Amino acid sequence: MIHLQQALRAWGTPDFNDALKHELEQLPAEQLPLQQGLAHSSYVSGESFKVMVINATDAGPLLRCKVGVFYTGIIAGCSCADDPSPTDVQPEYCDLQLEIDKATATTAITLLP
Repeated sequence: MIHLQQALRAWGTPDFNDALKHELEQLPAEQLPLQQGLAHSSYVSGESFKVMVINATDAGPLLRCKVGVFYTGIIAGCSCADDPSPTDVQPEYCDLQLEIDKATATTAITLLP
């Protein structure tokens, strides 16, 4: 389960977007639905990703945020010892919706179409 404590503490301040961005970028990529968001490759690469906060609203007991994630994927070759093709890295992008519980900081993350 993901808990975005720093972002929750920063809600309502000018530092919110930076806190949310920083906290998300510290997560392992496996904790986000990046694999499901691939459009040009077959696997999420191990490289770091960047987050852009698009909007955030107060929805009663939740903070609802939309973020864009810039990351890279790879098109894996056949993995043969004599395969001359290097690993092909492709830029990827997806939008995610975050629902942060204001009482616990527990965060549900959904891939947006």
